[in-house]
Amino acid sequence: MIHHRFALAVAFALSLAAAAVPAGAQKTQLTVYTALETDQLKAYKDAFEKSNPNIEIVWVRDSTGIITAKLLAEKSNPKADVVMGVAASSLALLDIEGMLHPYAPVGLERVTPQYRDSKNPPAWVGMDVWGATVCFNTVEAAKRNIPKPETWKDLTKPVYKGQIVMPHPASSGTGFFDVTAWLQLWGEAEGWKFMDALHENIAQYMHSGSRPCARAAAGEYVVGISFEYRANREKAQGAPIELVFPKEGLGWDLEAVAIHKGTKHLAAAQKLLDWAISNEAMRLYANNFAIVAVKGLEKPLPNIPADYASRLVKNDFVWAARNRERILAEWSKRYESKAAPK
Repeated sequence: MIHHRFALAVAFALSLAAAAVPAGAQKTQLTVYTALETDQLKAYKDAFEKSNPNIEIVWVRDSTGIITAKLLAEKSNPKADVVMGVAASSLALLDIEGMLHPYAPVGLERVTPQYRDSKNPPAWVGMDVWGATVCFNTVEAAKRNIPKPETWKDLTKPVYKGQIVMPHPASSGTGFFDVTAWLQLWGEAEGWKFMDALHENIAQYMHSGSRPCARAAAGEYVVGISFEYRANREKAQGAPIELVFPKEGLGWDLEAVAIHKGTKHLAAAQKLLDWAISNEAMRLYANNFAIVAVKGLEKPLPNIPADYASRLVKNDFVWAARNRERILAEWSKRYESKAAPK
């Protein structure tokens, strides 16, 4: 009898447990296309899923240009629910193509106006700024008697010939904001003239924003044009590099987040956007980037100047989006000969 009662009690407990997790209650899987650095994905996923235990992020990750091309190719048959940690210039392009579902996340009023889409509700919202940094290998430079550059124009001097690597603008968001910054900084004629001169000294255009810094850190080249997160990370791991912020001004873009039009998981997608601009998320971004989209949540980062924000060039995301194809075609015509193999 006791056994029978015990069995009943166990059965009753199991039925209660089953009732607490309804049969159909699998987690909602959100397919999130991203260009975030691989070593950032876990912290963001863990924090979001902790506060939203019924939603699971499934990342699809690649470099900015490749993810942008993939999204455009899938326009008529979209696979993504959310696009997160992709350049605002790319999201502006997706918006022009009518591919985003506008949404005003909870707490939107806290986001600095220049770091979000100006429409209401916005098509995309910024997370953090990532900007140009030159990784300069001091050990290799000393061996070869190569001086530390102070400006972009310095990099066109003959002493740097064959010693510079930079990201390819069609595959890398960092490469694309470098090119658009130079064109906006000096105007198109002078911008292309500068890139012609720089091209003479380039060893290779690489298919990621991180790789040029990693290669300079490893001593393969003296100069790697990259961005501050990767530069700081390489230096923290003991690489003999100095971070150089060229005096004329720094190209930059926003890592931003948007809902893909046609998602079957709109409520879950909205939850991710709410979280993506929350204080918790901003504090996580601030571990990696000097400028986040909500003022007052930044913290000082090693090797990044305190006046970093004032060094960024004026950047028109909509101009960059509208002219993307034309700029990349022109760039490719001139410089593709030194592209790294894919």
